[in-house]
Amino acid sequence: MCDSGAAPFPEEPAGSREFLEFRRKVCESEMLSAAMERLLHAIHFSGRLSIVVQNGQVLKSGYEEGYFCRRKDRPLLS
Repeated sequence: MCDSGAAPFPEEPAGSREFLEFRRKVCESEMLSAAMERLLHAIHFSGRLSIVVQNGQVLKSGYEEGYFCRRKDRPLLS
């Protein structure tokens, strides 16, 4: 889905540069601001964040908590 070597379309319609930048940011996991990333790191958040966007406006956002505790006798992922 994210192919950094993809060539641009031969004829660039209006707004395609913005879409290519959007796609690059998604592929490189640059979706969150630095402040939000620091906050997630500070609280050791593990889980799923989701946003629903329509016509450039955020309609809904949410998260599913997953604070994982690692025990010495059990691996983090099984």
